[in-house]
Amino acid sequence: MNALLDDRAVAARVLAHVEKRSTDLGETVWREPVENYRSEARLQAEMALLRRLPVPFCPAAALGGEGAFVARPAAGVPIVAVRGRDGQVRAFRNACRHRGMPVADGRGCTKTFVCRYHGWGYGLDGSLRHVPHEEGFPGLDRGSHGLVPVHAEERSGLVFVTQDGAEEAPADLPPILAPGQMLFDSAEREVAANWKIFAESFLEGYHIRPTHRESFYPYGFDNLNVIEAFGRNSRVTFPFRRIARLAEVPEAERRIDGLLTYVYHLFPNVLVAVLSRHTMVVVLEPLSTDRTRMVTYGLTNPPAEGEDDEPERLRAEAARDAAFADIGGQEDRDVTCAIQRGLSSGANDHFTFGRFEGAIVHFHRVLDAALMG
Repeated sequence: MNALLDDRAVAARVLAHVEKRSTDLGETVWREPVENYRSEARLQAEMALLRRLPVPFCPAAALGGEGAFVARPAAGVPIVAVRGRDGQVRAFRNACRHRGMPVADGRGCTKTFVCRYHGWGYGLDGSLRHVPHEEGFPGLDRGSHGLVPVHAEERSGLVFVTQDGAEEAPADLPPILAPGQMLFDSAEREVAANWKIFAESFLEGYHIRPTHRESFYPYGFDNLNVIEAFGRNSRVTFPFRRIARLAEVPEAERRIDGLLTYVYHLFPNVLVAVLSRHTMVVVLEPLSTDRTRMVTYGLTNPPAEGEDDEPERLRAEAARDAAFADIGGQEDRDVTCAIQRGLSSGANDHFTFGRFEGAIVHFHRVLDAALMG
């Protein structure tokens, strides 16, 4: 696990790039076969990988109190995660042990999961608590008919779920989400593109001027990024033009609040974007070779030094920030879908990722290695 730069070191690297009109460069060019975005066999291998690895399922803030739950498919498997009475987060396969009906839907808070087909009830710990007309099931062993657990753990403000493997989330992840960040929004939408094409749109700033000419570009730089890898993961820094004012501030006094965006790529399919006034967690769930479910969670940012921590103010500022960010987000989604349509042209047998796109190169190199392993 490679250590990430601290905020002041990132600022210093950005300022050096501003002065030199440069950017971080990767070591090599990568050629990714277009077939890897179209192959059903490749997709099934990727889905198996998503079930085998510890993958962020939701922010811990989405499970804020006793009985708070999130239920959704993950890598094609219905999963429910819940905060127990003991404060522990647990996750289960979201299927009643009677006839397989899901016992939870969406987000909410409950004391008991009750199957709406026949009314079997389960505790927050997954144990079978109630069977209507239990006399009709002579010899039923309640102890072996609880919800089927999958491994869940909290790291860096996120809930990781491992469905089919024993690997745990890295214990030395950097602090990504802070205690006290509040969930103010969650949503799902389908995007007509392969999940990897969508992920790539978060991982480079080479496209900022042509794609975001009237949204992000007036406030940011074209092709100026700090790119860092840590383990299988990466972080890309997108600075705003106003960061240049830090050149006049002593290094020990520099603060980056509101002056840049950090985008963390948590391998394989989760992005965390830390923006000026809010943080967005994005989970990319593959549905097919050409469709992705985008699951998003919006969280408030901690107040800047000297600001009050009044919850309604933080939520309002976060919502305004998110509305602006989604303008650029829609531009990225439009480009992503256009790339997907372009796959059928037959023009490319591979995509070439250059030295400006080092985080994408890292992603594909690690993904290839994980699939081979």
